[in-house]
Amino acid sequence: MNSLDIKELENWYKTNFETQLKGRRILFDDILPLIEKLSTKYKKEVIGFSENNIPIYKISIGSGQIKILTWSQMHGNESTGTKALFDLFNFFENPSNKLLKEANEILANCTMQFIVMLNPDGAIKFTRENYNDIDLNRDAVDKIAVESKLLRLHLDDFSPQFCFNLHDQRSIFNVENTKNPATISFLAPSEDIEGTLTGGRKQTMSVIVSMNNLLQTLIPNHIGRYTDEFYPTATGDNFQKLGYNTILIEAGHFKNDYDREFTRKFNFYALLQGLLFIATSKSFDNYTPYFKIPNNDKKYLDKIYKNLTIIENNEFKKVDVGIQIKFKVINNELEKYEQIEHTGDLSKYYCENVVNADKLNFKELKLSNS
Repeated sequence: MNSLDIKELENWYKTNFETQLKGRRILFDDILPLIEKLSTKYKKEVIGFSENNIPIYKISIGSGQIKILTWSQMHGNESTGTKALFDLFNFFENPSNKLLKEANEILANCTMQFIVMLNPDGAIKFTRENYNDIDLNRDAVDKIAVESKLLRLHLDDFSPQFCFNLHDQRSIFNVENTKNPATISFLAPSEDIEGTLTGGRKQTMSVIVSMNNLLQTLIPNHIGRYTDEFYPTATGDNFQKLGYNTILIEAGHFKNDYDREFTRKFNFYALLQGLLFIATSKSFDNYTPYFKIPNNDKKYLDKIYKNLTIIENNEFKKVDVGIQIKFKVINNELEKYEQIEHTGDLSKYYCENVVNADKLNFKELKLSNS
């Protein structure tokens, strides 16, 4: 199995990642100049418009027989995959000499299409949903949203062997039985409620095994496995069921990385390794190590206020208060706020920011339950 040279990849990334994309809120206006400056290696085309009439672009590159479709920001507030895609585009534009062979193998063996921001309206609002409050990742069957229709149209027209479905996950997820946040989580979606191990799922798992092996050398014990519960209306489950092998990548938290700039790097590395594996592998039978990737758990908190005094039933009470850091748009700016995730005895939760709250005023903390 071909695997990327980590040292060389790290050296390349330091000076070649896409510096124009930063932070959590990535908008169409941020990516348009980058699309326009892509070289003639890429085919760039507007394939439709969002519910609010913002263009949706598809970027294509490669000339091989293996077809791969990738999309990002199906949820408007999940932008890490978009940043990683533009890092990937920079790689194919300008690989280092020591990575040129791998780049050429991918381009020669694969034809790749990328829908770089499926939900630009949700990106503006910084919500999962589109302009009409439809969750595109639960619209694969009804296809009510124009963006859902567009994705399915290009899926069926292109008929890819593999798909990469790029998402972000909340910082509540840790790697099971560890104190580590799940920085990257993978999933080979189920095709039915029984989670049948079909040939397509085995191939999907084999690609994930390759990506996991690479990341474990960089961020060991920070990679999880997302739940394979079958969702009848979800995109990945339905695309896998239709015969399009779909790899879900969930970008999560890394220590103090609330802008997910470290995570985007690992997301890019995983994507590139997955593409290389697909492009060069003769066999997709090495799927069993997939089941050794630990499951995601939900025991990570961004902050814990220890022994905070609250009023409950007209009585003062000391409790631990667990916080998840969240974001919302106020006056067209992304603002960070603290939302209460759990209260009570939080001794079984993991956190790197524990605050002694004996002398803190609950009301002055401005914690949110919204």
